[in-house]
Amino acid sequence: MLKKISNKEEKEKSRNIMDTFKIKYEGDLRTKAIHLDSGSQIITDAPKDNHGLGETFSPTDMVCTALASCILTIMAIVVEKDNIDIRDTTAFVKKTMGYNPRRITKIEIDITFPKDYDSRTKTMLERAAFNCPVHNTLSETVEKNISFTYLS
Repeated sequence: MLKKISNKEEKEKSRNIMDTFKIKYEGDLRTKAIHLDSGSQIITDAPKDNHGLGETFSPTDMVCTALASCILTIMAIVVEKDNIDIRDTTAFVKKTMGYNPRRITKIEIDITFPKDYDSRTKTMLERAAFNCPVHNTLSETVEKNISFTYLS
């Protein structure tokens, strides 16, 4: 449930100790997000099929990108303790949009590892993929199909 906060003191009380991001609307259906700790920036555009310029990632592209990035990161953390490096692993992401209301209906992610692993490691990697925080945050109404390819 969203709560409207009206005065400045209440807003300050409701925030975490630190702000993490600042997002500014730039015009022409474009936003600029700034990561306050590092200064890194991300620009988003509305897609061409939704009145935007489509010159960079759309906000819904970023949701799908966040899922794939989270999966790769959590998999790396899980196997790191066993000195397994998944560097050069890639994720190819396909997004399907639905309408009424406009939303992401399906995210397909094909993860390709540059080498093969034993069955224990594969199990750890695949379980990690389905337990990353972004995956756990997305609604069950968003179909999430994740496939794994291990090269030899």
